[in-house]
Amino acid sequence: MALNLEDKKVIVAEVAEVASKAVSAIAADYRGLTVTEMTALRAKARKGGVYLRVVRNTLAKKAIENTEFACMQDSLVGSLFLAFSHEDPGAAARLLKDAMRDYEKLKVCAISLGGKLLKVTDLEAVAKLPTREQALAILMSVMQAPATKLVRTLAEPCAMLARTVAAIRDKKAA
Repeated sequence: MALNLEDKKVIVAEVAEVASKAVSAIAADYRGLTVTEMTALRAKARKGGVYLRVVRNTLAKKAIENTEFACMQDSLVGSLFLAFSHEDPGAAARLLKDAMRDYEKLKVCAISLGGKLLKVTDLEAVAKLPTREQALAILMSVMQAPATKLVRTLAEPCAMLARTVAAIRDKKAA
């Protein structure tokens, strides 16, 4: 179906708005996937907080031109869709990693995170990035560790004295 100029401008504006708010982006080649498989992939993307859109390469290049994902422009070749993660930088990577296991014909072409173009082989590393909740939990455990060690260190002399007294008591009772 041919798009007129107004439709193209709407698509570019929508993708540009999403790209400006996203934290990571992945371009993947979807050739060989059936409509049913693409529909299932889109449903998983919506559940996971990932914006997934099939866009013509010329429109995608214009949409990401003034964003941190401009580094992907040279990689946009062929039948591609763009997947943008809004809050969790690894969400799109996890989605596509799982999808590549299910659909062998799906192929990642470009990954961008933090304004840098990553290698396609870095998909696994990006997918392993912690979610926001996991990162906060890790941060809190790191912040809590010195206080926990201090309390244990201060409580140890008293505990050692109590164990010594109990050992002497048990020895005299025997």
